[in-house]
Amino acid sequence: MKYYIIAGEASGDLHGSNLMKALYREDTTADIRFWGGDLMQEVGGTLVSHYKERAFMGFFEVLKNLSKVLGFIKFCKKDIANFNPDVIIFIDNSGFNLRVAKWAKEKGFRTNYYISPQVWASRASRVKDIKRDIDKMFVILPFEKDFYKKYNYEVTFVGHPLIDAIAGREQVLESEFRKKYNLNNKPIVALLPGSRKQEITKMLSVMVSLVDDFSDFQFVVAGAPSQDLSFYQQIIGDKKVSFINNKTYDLLSVSFAAVVASGTATLETALFKVPQVVCYKGGNISYQIAKRIITLKYISLVNLIMDKEVVKELIQNDFTKQNLKNELTNILDATKRETIFEEYYKLEQVLGGKGASRKVAKQIVADLKTE
Repeated sequence: MKYYIIAGEASGDLHGSNLMKALYREDTTADIRFWGGDLMQEVGGTLVSHYKERAFMGFFEVLKNLSKVLGFIKFCKKDIANFNPDVIIFIDNSGFNLRVAKWAKEKGFRTNYYISPQVWASRASRVKDIKRDIDKMFVILPFEKDFYKKYNYEVTFVGHPLIDAIAGREQVLESEFRKKYNLNNKPIVALLPGSRKQEITKMLSVMVSLVDDFSDFQFVVAGAPSQDLSFYQQIIGDKKVSFINNKTYDLLSVSFAAVVASGTATLETALFKVPQVVCYKGGNISYQIAKRIITLKYISLVNLIMDKEVVKELIQNDFTKQNLKNELTNILDATKRETIFEEYYKLEQVLGGKGASRKVAKQIVADLKTE
């Protein structure tokens, strides 16, 4: 059978790659065409467009690049029509995917969604469009099932795919990791400034400003595969900071603490049991718009899932060097760390067990076979 998958960003690429592996196990004749990244491409299938080409962050940034976005949507529709898949699988990336889904449903294509748009965070009115355009929704956060139930839309909770991604990774030996990347024996503070240029530019300079105040630790920047080393070097300057590209999981597995940009990385850091400070700083216009639309108490997935402050969040104007210094000092304290660890273990239980991608693939294939 023929599958068309549309994913955006590095996290979508990760979850898309695991879903593709599961689809190939369930359907050995699967023909997969996709929008994604390097990880999905390594699995197989045919890559149509890389997510790097569509990495626009925030309302204002999307608006500035609107003609490009609309061009991608137009091309995507044409490519789907030519491929004529048995099912289209959308992964997160709501701004793009929901527009394509409306067209796809009107054209009679089967539409499945894996990893729900964050309609529970803002613009809940989009649920109406989802009910109209999506045949089946697979959700990965436990509170999403209850959210959709309020709108009389039945969804399937499959657990979080990060549990599988982290459990299935190759283990790294810390001594070899430190030797390979010329790291000393000091405890590591990982800096995860995100994957998009806009967020890295706004946050990394504040993150690296901490270095001189924590001489007993070494700071390591986790570079995103979508950005070049030269871009990071312009921001880091002469600060004594190490840089490791595209090895975030390995880095987290040996880290003592972390400073993390809001997003999927906050949950990844928690699953690696690394105490963290969560940060967010966006363009002023985009932030002002978002503040008026988003009604959540928290921005990090860790706090959202647990419905309380497990990790500290420094948002926009609160994201300053002094505040970050204070919060990093806090999570280096042994008593505070023990409390965070206890909450992290509870978090993992709430997220459910392994096998999210396999559950989704099984259900999609089963639905197609019973058609």
